[in-house]
Amino acid sequence: MLETQNTKVETAVLVGIVNQTQTLQKSQEYLDELEFLAETLGIKTIKRFTQTLDTPDTRTFVRTGKIEEIREFMETKEVDTVIFDDELSARHVRNIEKEFEGKQVFDRATLILEIFRHRAQTSQAKTQVELARYQYLLPRLTNMWTHLSRQRGGIGQRGAGEKEIETDRRIVRDRITLLREKLQKIEKQAETRRKQRNKVVRVSLVGYTNVGKSTLMRLLTGSDVFAENKLFATVDSTVRKVFWDGIPFLLSDTVGFIRKLPTMLIESFKSTLQEIVEADVLIHVVDISHPAFEEHIKVVQETLQELGATDKPTLLVFNKIDAYTHDVNVGQNYLVCPPTLEELKDSYLASDKKNTVFVSAHNKENIDELKDKLLELIAARHFQIYPNYVRPNYYAEEYNPKDYGINEEEE
Repeated sequence: MLETQNTKVETAVLVGIVNQTQTLQKSQEYLDELEFLAETLGIKTIKRFTQTLDTPDTRTFVRTGKIEEIREFMETKEVDTVIFDDELSARHVRNIEKEFEGKQVFDRATLILEIFRHRAQTSQAKTQVELARYQYLLPRLTNMWTHLSRQRGGIGQRGAGEKEIETDRRIVRDRITLLREKLQKIEKQAETRRKQRNKVVRVSLVGYTNVGKSTLMRLLTGSDVFAENKLFATVDSTVRKVFWDGIPFLLSDTVGFIRKLPTMLIESFKSTLQEIVEADVLIHVVDISHPAFEEHIKVVQETLQELGATDKPTLLVFNKIDAYTHDVNVGQNYLVCPPTLEELKDSYLASDKKNTVFVSAHNKENIDELKDKLLELIAARHFQIYPNYVRPNYYAEEYNPKDYGINEEEE
């Protein structure tokens, strides 16, 4: 959101906690990410607040003194919104909204859900996001709903009491039922399309959000795939057919993962993430320029494990080597930045040299090596499907793409 003469930029303060499992440094990393999430929605962060707590306060998440400090700052600076980095319970939402009367109260989950709502393009993605939002907000039917929907009318209006809240809950439950039925129909259609692709090797790009997957897909397919330097630039699953050195395959790009991803989003998006589950080869893209890239790798691996997709041939692609600005010290391996490509290849990061590659999608650096290693994995799987496959002679009069597992109508 850009500030103009007629438009006021929405402002926010961020709130995080420090405890035994989340150090101050880690808390600041999470708040960096939270600020990026807010920025994606056009919300400008004014200040951050942290408090050291063994466990969140049962009433207002942070203690009363910190709440008072935050409220005074927001009133003085005329800040619109307070955003908590962790998930708030229904009780937290009710009590915090009372403390910050007239202000918007978000948590990380609501920000992510709102970004997904703005990014979804297909009927499937829109239905998945709407279902996830209703499931998340059902126990939190307070002013938070009004804030999130940005609408007056329907559920979320300020109620006259418990009776109206119960009416709203019934409406939401009915809506959840209808959305689940609609999603089941859409998923059946999607499953049929995926079965039609079974004769072609399927490759999926996976990774943390904003690591450059969509940019890489544009390079590998030559197609105009949307790419942007924002979190969750891609929500819908995108599939493109590719033909390299006589070998056809399908390449898909799916939604990126993130720390503290709401559980209901994973559940709602499982049908979209089937592209990953049913893929023959995975390309795990990592933003090596991010100081927390190793934790990002762990988040992705844990999500893949939850999906049951950890047993596939995987090419680990460290992207954005042109933006590498931090030192890495693990054991006896120390990289002084900026490291050269050869130094990266000799580092601990390339322990599996055969299936690891370092690239810069932005500068198109080392893309040929990426293609060579990927083609090797694809060809191995392709010849398992077609043991007697002969690479086509494009100049032969009898050449027919469908004879080689290529569906010209594939989207």
